[in-house]
Amino acid sequence: MPTTDLHEGFSSEGATATSWDDGRAVIEAAEIYWVSTVRADGRPHVTPLIGVWFAGALHFTTGPGEQKAKNLEANRHCILTTGCNGYASGLDIVLEGEAVRVENVARLRDLAAAWLAKYGEEWRFEARDGAFHHGAGEAFVFEVRPTAAFGYARGDQYSQTRWRF
Repeated sequence: MPTTDLHEGFSSEGATATSWDDGRAVIEAAEIYWVSTVRADGRPHVTPLIGVWFAGALHFTTGPGEQKAKNLEANRHCILTTGCNGYASGLDIVLEGEAVRVENVARLRDLAAAWLAKYGEEWRFEARDGAFHHGAGEAFVFEVRPTAAFGYARGDQYSQTRWRF
């Protein structure tokens, strides 16, 4: 379990920190995540994608020739975000960590089953040769174990929570 801290300077008076269980529930239920990586020339690159929370990490895929794969080859640090776009309520999550490629076929099979359970038949993958395979081609799978995460809650009270892993 991570340590949990409330940032009182960015929280309503009397607000409490969001529990990691609540933050993780938002991550698990989300359908879309945004991954931020850094290009070789230092410019940021941000793109939406789908993913699954599995065994304590957020997993996503990318084609070997896509910009995010190229960026991660040079710099594994990334940020994944999810949440809502409403102003008056919700909980947004920011995960920081390093993207590590998953190549173990047994682990990839477990992840393929998780993708199928979450997103349905359109996202049925075959796990082989250290990657996912699909009608659209080959996809690398990356795992991001958070080193830090932030929760931004809005509603009657707003709060900023930091989780350290």
